[in-house]
Amino acid sequence: MVSEHEQPVPQLDEALHQQKLDAGALFVLKSEGSWPHCGYHLSTSIVAPSLLSLPFAFKFLGWAVGISSLVIGALVTFYSYNLLSMVLEHHAQLGHRQLRFRDMANQILGPRWGRYFVGPIQFMVCYGAVIACTLLGGQCMKAIYLLSCPNGSLKLYVFVAIFGCVMLTLAQLPSFHSLRHINLISLVLCLAYSACSTAGAIHIGNSSKEPKDYSLPGDTQDRVFGMFNAIAIIATTYGNGIIPEIQATIAPPVKGKMFKGLCVCYAVLGITFFSVAISGYWAFGNRAEGLILTNFIENGKALVPKWFVLMTNIFTILQLLAVAVVYLQPTNEVLEQAFGDPKSPQFSTRNVIPRVISRSFSVVISTIIAAMLPFFGDINSLIGAFGYMPLDFVLPVIFYNVTFKPSKRSSIFWVNLIIAVTFSALGIIAAVAAVRQISLDAKTYRLFANV
Repeated sequence: MVSEHEQPVPQLDEALHQQKLDAGALFVLKSEGSWPHCGYHLSTSIVAPSLLSLPFAFKFLGWAVGISSLVIGALVTFYSYNLLSMVLEHHAQLGHRQLRFRDMANQILGPRWGRYFVGPIQFMVCYGAVIACTLLGGQCMKAIYLLSCPNGSLKLYVFVAIFGCVMLTLAQLPSFHSLRHINLISLVLCLAYSACSTAGAIHIGNSSKEPKDYSLPGDTQDRVFGMFNAIAIIATTYGNGIIPEIQATIAPPVKGKMFKGLCVCYAVLGITFFSVAISGYWAFGNRAEGLILTNFIENGKALVPKWFVLMTNIFTILQLLAVAVVYLQPTNEVLEQAFGDPKSPQFSTRNVIPRVISRSFSVVISTIIAAMLPFFGDINSLIGAFGYMPLDFVLPVIFYNVTFKPSKRSSIFWVNLIIAVTFSALGIIAAVAAVRQISLDAKTYRLFANV
């Protein structure tokens, strides 16, 4: 029998930590996962259908700048996510395990940063991602419908509502950890639709008799703003914004597990991002649409077999459901913290009824916004510039420098400072470009438009 004095200290610390948790952290961010589960969560949150817009970003950047931006984005985010993980591990070893992004900001930068900057920006980014996934899911459903019934009369908002109804069910999954099997399927799905998109682009590129045009579109002003808008698209594609919440799902001790999960994620990312971006831009040049699948249909006629387009869209829709549920977790955590009772069992009536009502209301609101604002992509670019840039590129290096205080003579201090300054400037410029695009498209905006 083990005496009190022989009981491992980490277990005591973890028990005390569990007692202090609010309902959101205790129930939604349940720490029971392994590093492969972490890899599934990371892959779903980063390798999402937004990668199908990469050929469109290349349209404004060209070959050299486009590929360079893709490589730099991969290197910087992999580096910054690892720094964030190291900071989290450091504080966990000191007995202060942080489960949320705003918790990190509270402890490292002060409570005002967590409450008034990181918390609101993260909520805006994540809930914006849920709305964007709902809208894109509806658009993919409508594409399938029009292929099967070209003269169909159903509007886009009908398909957005259908997607939202499926989300209502998935949103009730109790914790982030409970998504691990869904996110494994999601990982397979992103490989599947990326392979289909690449194969379709190569087929169309080889069979097309039209000369490929890789010149940058528009006049000088359009090219400059287009370039920064494209950089914002790439940054948003690499964006995550929930690294601390994903690391929170790992069962302690967490040391080294996040790095393995990131390696899984970036292996999948390398295969999918580069294959879709390069093949799509090669096939369509400056005719690449905002979503590469749109290029597979010309004047209502499929340029690849119809079943192939249907299959690719189905893979995309299914993964969009997983991505939307992942990005709903920070909202679920906030709702659980507000309405849940950590002293009652997770599946007690006291906790289940508020959970079902609040989560259902959250999904209904996101679905209504997606149906009402089918031009949300423009707004999401602005959210990406204001949100993903600070959360994924700037704050991780600041957190590292403040926590570990590297010497000003060390290379890591200056690398981190350069990353923070560069991407802060890019975020501001990309936000200006996004606002300009919104103003240009404003004349076409109409609530519940059938686009």
